[in-house]
Amino acid sequence: MAIIRPFKGLRPPKDLVEQVQSRPYDVLDSEEARAEAAGNEKSLYHIIKPEIDFPVGTSEYAPEVYAKAAENFQMFQDKGWLVQDQQAGYYIYAQTMNGKTQYGLVVCAYVDDYLNGVIKKHELTRRDKEEDRMKHVRVNDANMEPVFFAYPDNEQLSAIISKYVVAEPEYDFVAQGDGFRHQLWLIQGQNDLDAITSAFADIPYLYIADGHHRSAAAALVGAEKAKQNPAHKGDEEYNFFMAVCFPASQLTILDYNRVVKDLNGLSSLKFLSLLGENFVVTPMGAECYRPAKLHEFSLYLDGEWYKLELLPGKADDSDPIKSLDVSISSDLILDQILGIKDLRSDKRIDFVGGLRGLEELKRRVDNGEMRMALALHPVSMQQIINIADSGNIMPPKATWFEPKLRSGLVVHKLS
Repeated sequence: MAIIRPFKGLRPPKDLVEQVQSRPYDVLDSEEARAEAAGNEKSLYHIIKPEIDFPVGTSEYAPEVYAKAAENFQMFQDKGWLVQDQQAGYYIYAQTMNGKTQYGLVVCAYVDDYLNGVIKKHELTRRDKEEDRMKHVRVNDANMEPVFFAYPDNEQLSAIISKYVVAEPEYDFVAQGDGFRHQLWLIQGQNDLDAITSAFADIPYLYIADGHHRSAAAALVGAEKAKQNPAHKGDEEYNFFMAVCFPASQLTILDYNRVVKDLNGLSSLKFLSLLGENFVVTPMGAECYRPAKLHEFSLYLDGEWYKLELLPGKADDSDPIKSLDVSISSDLILDQILGIKDLRSDKRIDFVGGLRGLEELKRRVDNGEMRMALALHPVSMQQIINIADSGNIMPPKATWFEPKLRSGLVVHKLS
């Protein structure tokens, strides 16, 4: 059962939130962060991407860069750009994309729940990326950015959220970076706090939707602090880390597509012929074609789109991993035909989140950067839950959640 608790969030004053808030650290590179923060000393990028305060080319992993994050974090507090709430509470965070709103609860999740599997993951993490975020948590003694969880829909939680969101929010803005609306409400009434905590105690599992490295780093630093504290009791703030929890049914998963630099020495004709061994290949013309269902793909090659329909019996639908379209495309196209065996390291392949659209796939092929593009039907939230429940791990680059959480709305201090 999931253990959560309220916390005293560190937040921007209402009139500064749009200057402080930012995109997550891992969705943009250093130069993009430098450009977005230009002329704005209050941008959270000065804490989560502090290399922007150094000359171009400075490594984001340099010791002085981590030290600068802590220095800037303290400055934000000293100058009143981040102010801690006097009362512990939960927060409702709403995101509206294309007319659809999803309502999440900002909570403190329990480190031990991550370590013992109550908080379930569906992706592998890389130790170097974990260590980077661990250093960031250690040096700031805070969770600067939340992780993104899903939970099975719960009527009691929905009723509490509905009661609050009719009121005027604490924050309400449309972010320039994504064009989506972001809103935040505070929950500080003790009865509602107790009801939320109790409702989560009846939820058997939470699921990491986005932020596997942040989750791992936060939990590992919490466990580390527990070992280092001879007076450890278990209720210290470092035993918890910040997460935004959304009902699973509200989440939007977009396609996560592939572009490839070459055809592994094959002609276009031969490549299409080999595809025909496992797919029905149908030319669809020059207009962008989006896969309409699972086990259907679209290919862009030589200025033309093709529909690829998997032949019967070519997928093991009894296996939650092998039946995924990311697995099918990796096995039958990328590996078997193109010789791309490791999606994490092969430089011949790149990945394009669905928010950029099929036009981005077309652009990267038409300009000669890539030879072909492959569009996939999005993974479903139920597939993610099934895989996490079975203890399996999804293939790399399988999910793309939108909208992304904005950082800087709430920060959680560990002491």
